[in-house]
Amino acid sequence: MSKSSRTVFIFGIYLFAIGFLFIQVPNLPLKMFSLPETNEVWIRVVGMMALLIGFYYVQSARLGLSAFYPLTVYARSSVVFFFIGFVLMGWVGAPIILFGLVDLLGAAWTWMALRSERS
Repeated sequence: MSKSSRTVFIFGIYLFAIGFLFIQVPNLPLKMFSLPETNEVWIRVVGMMALLIGFYYVQSARLGLSAFYPLTVYARSSVVFFFIGFVLMGWVGAPIILFGLVDLLGAAWTWMALRSERS
């Protein structure tokens, strides 16, 4: 597995973990990020989506689908800016930005791996 594949694979595992967390005990992460607890299904839908996106990440890494990797850098880099916008609009508290920072750090790691592989 290449360096960039490994970064995508590990991010996929992270998404699996987040997905299972939001499906099984959704109020735990909501509370951690100062979000209101809920018993509605939407948070479990978010967990399912994270789980399925994690599947794409893991499988693309396993299969060496390297054309996918730069796309993840662009998408994951944008998450933090969406979350900052959500905070500025007053829709959510600032702790949500921490989730976006994880995405940004993962994107930077993949970008650096891709750059080192091109050299």
